[in-house]
Amino acid sequence: MSKQSWKGAALLNPVPPVLVSCGSIEKPNLITVGWAGTICTRPAMVSVSIRPERYSYGLIKDSGVFAVNLPTEGLVRAVDWCGVKSGRDVDKFAALGLHAEPGTVHPDCPILAESPLALECRVTQTIPLGSHELFLAVVEGVCVDESLLDSEGKLRLDRAGLIAYNHGEYRALGKRLGTFGYSVRKKRSAHPKKR
Repeated sequence: MSKQSWKGAALLNPVPPVLVSCGSIEKPNLITVGWAGTICTRPAMVSVSIRPERYSYGLIKDSGVFAVNLPTEGLVRAVDWCGVKSGRDVDKFAALGLHAEPGTVHPDCPILAESPLALECRVTQTIPLGSHELFLAVVEGVCVDESLLDSEGKLRLDRAGLIAYNHGEYRALGKRLGTFGYSVRKKRSAHPKKR
């Protein structure tokens, strides 16, 4: 395989685009964030990276809370639109016909009603990095649409129709290629052992 050497660039793709809700219930705002991720299991923590000149940056800095809303294929237009419009100039919820609900842990922080899953977060640290500032946050609550739970209560995100962002394109998620640990799982024999 022949490869070229390029100048360093942020090309870790695909990424999950998320709609971060912030502000207040009276004046909610959404921002599309392409640079979000899980950073810790215990405590459950995520990160979002936002430019300081963005309207949402100040809202999150002031309140110390935000919600990460997972967007579906039906929200892909909203994901794109909220990434190019500013909440300084327009009420994004009203313009898109979306609805803000109070969080269950942070009722003063809006969550996106149309998203099947929202992570309610409290900022613990911010790290200035250059063009962006990294917000590290503890996930203090998760709001899950009951349609994503199977009969045993297991979360089935594969039913949500989540999307990915890949170098300028929004993509639907494809087929399952394996499950966690499948590469080391012992194969079951075709013939049961006799006792």
